[in-house]
Amino acid sequence: MADKLKFLCVGTGAIGTYIGGSLVLAGHSVVFLERAGIADEVRQRGLRLKLGDSEHQVYNPIVVETIGEALETGAYDVALLAVKSFDTAEFIKSMEPYISTFPPVLCLQNGVENESLLADVLGHDRVIAATVTSAVGRRAAGDIVLERLRGVGIAYGHPLSQKLAEAMAEAGLRARLYERADSMKWSKMLTNLMGNATAAILDMTPAEVFADRFGGWMELVQLREALAVMRAMNIPVTDLPATPVRTMSWAVRLSPAFVSRRLLQRGVGKGRGAKMPSLHIDLHNGRGKSEVVYLNGAVARFGERVKVATPINRILTDVLISMTEKRIPLGQFARRPDRLWKYITDQMGKM
Repeated sequence: MADKLKFLCVGTGAIGTYIGGSLVLAGHSVVFLERAGIADEVRQRGLRLKLGDSEHQVYNPIVVETIGEALETGAYDVALLAVKSFDTAEFIKSMEPYISTFPPVLCLQNGVENESLLADVLGHDRVIAATVTSAVGRRAAGDIVLERLRGVGIAYGHPLSQKLAEAMAEAGLRARLYERADSMKWSKMLTNLMGNATAAILDMTPAEVFADRFGGWMELVQLREALAVMRAMNIPVTDLPATPVRTMSWAVRLSPAFVSRRLLQRGVGKGRGAKMPSLHIDLHNGRGKSEVVYLNGAVARFGERVKVATPINRILTDVLISMTEKRIPLGQFARRPDRLWKYITDQMGKM
């Protein structure tokens, strides 16, 4: 039986509620940190988790609104960081007055840059990379449904890594340890790129994007760019829990284009083919922020560092940010992959 740990879970979105709530159900102590308003909702309604055929309720969860309030409840073994990447800077700023007493952070976020930002403040010895491959839907604040159980990856090498893996395994989260954090995080980002930015821009499901010849080609090229950046940085692709990323990358790199598109279309269809992706949700939730900066944008930034051309990722980032900031109308490319492809090729001609 795993040792019982005390967690501070930062965020009650889909991942925070799923991971934190599952740990509560397994007998661990979890305090949730959430912004005002949402915190009130979660306190009043409690946490609700639909895991398989079972509905679980966590009554009266401890939900606080500030780090200072959280630390008044005592010391923690680890903090689970489960906010969007565009909220990382705000979180770090709020954490700075408490650096000396803040616990080590298990970073569950998408993207490949959050751990470095955290380490700049906390130190590398207090940051643990992690990734979640299970598909989780959010029904409301603190209310989730597990759509597909895959697992959680945790970087090996930290004194807490083994304990965290055991605690999460006991909570039914299917944890697995990874020797290389960079390989784990970049491999997860490859899966985040698939059917995401294009689907948001086109207002089409991932399955519809892959079924279209222009949409499928854009998907294939953006992934090839990301893989080229990884090769230039000597970061190997690795399989993630119940997610055969290596097979996907092989298909993208080595198969003829029409074969690659078919394989990717089949793969995304088994996953979230009919579900609108996270970047589409970002675009329409009214916050005016998008994680595309930390996905396709990260590919472009690292590509520039290692002198690998990434025009598709760069342009997709620029278009989606322009739509998020209302500089391009939401309907500009709606259900028109051909129009988006023409725009991209025109922009590439100007580079």
